[in-house]
Amino acid sequence: MMHKPLFLCSVLIFSASFSLIASNSILVQSTTSTQNSGLFNYIVPIYQAKTGIEVKVVAVGTGQALKNAANGDADVVMVHAKSAEEIFIKNGYGIARRPLMYNQFFVVGPSHDPAGIQSASSAAEAFMKIASSESKWISRGDMSGTHKKELQLWKSIAINPTASWYLEVGSGMGRTLGMTIELDGYTLVDSATWISYKNKGSCKVLYQEDQALSNQYSLILVNDKIHPHVNTTDAKNFMGWLLSSEGQSAIAKFKLNGQQLFYPNANKF
Repeated sequence: MMHKPLFLCSVLIFSASFSLIASNSILVQSTTSTQNSGLFNYIVPIYQAKTGIEVKVVAVGTGQALKNAANGDADVVMVHAKSAEEIFIKNGYGIARRPLMYNQFFVVGPSHDPAGIQSASSAAEAFMKIASSESKWISRGDMSGTHKKELQLWKSIAINPTASWYLEVGSGMGRTLGMTIELDGYTLVDSATWISYKNKGSCKVLYQEDQALSNQYSLILVNDKIHPHVNTTDAKNFMGWLLSSEGQSAIAKFKLNGQQLFYPNANKF
């Protein structure tokens, strides 16, 4: 009889400890490319095994991710649209923005390349060729990081595409690519999404390798002074791990079909 209370006490202590560990979780608002490529499925289990902190991910376009975070529905944001990120921080919603990794954008289109962009000497020229030939362009039209980059490229050549050859999907990259392939059009896509996309049909990468197509991803800690419920401690822990040599190495090791999808560059800034 003397042992039962001690045993019960031990069970209660263990249960309380387990409950405490299980309640340690963070919510990450991120882009569709990081989730759909499989990056989070690769790195999150490594981090969770190390820390016991649960990482929940909501994958949407960058614009929506920042909007969700501004509403308090995030502890950490991982996005890829610098100007929008800076506005988010300027408005007080985020702090401690840190560059994390990069890849690039591709201009993809039909293999017969009616606009002749394969011969372009720059991304600007490729976009100009598409506009001047009035070849179909399929835009995400959803204020995602990819859409913002596309708009930036059109602006660089002083074109505001509104003609019949320019179609806005208002949806994610998967649907946009599907329409691009179906309509023999062109579109802009991040390299990780393209590599992981299976049904490419006759569509292929027609232009890349321009600094203007660089795709930088950053981490932002959501401001707990505006949203006191933010789990700042665990959010900082997660960010710190991703930015550490161990986290950066995990990102570099993530590959699909032998191809590296993201390139860590936290220490280069």
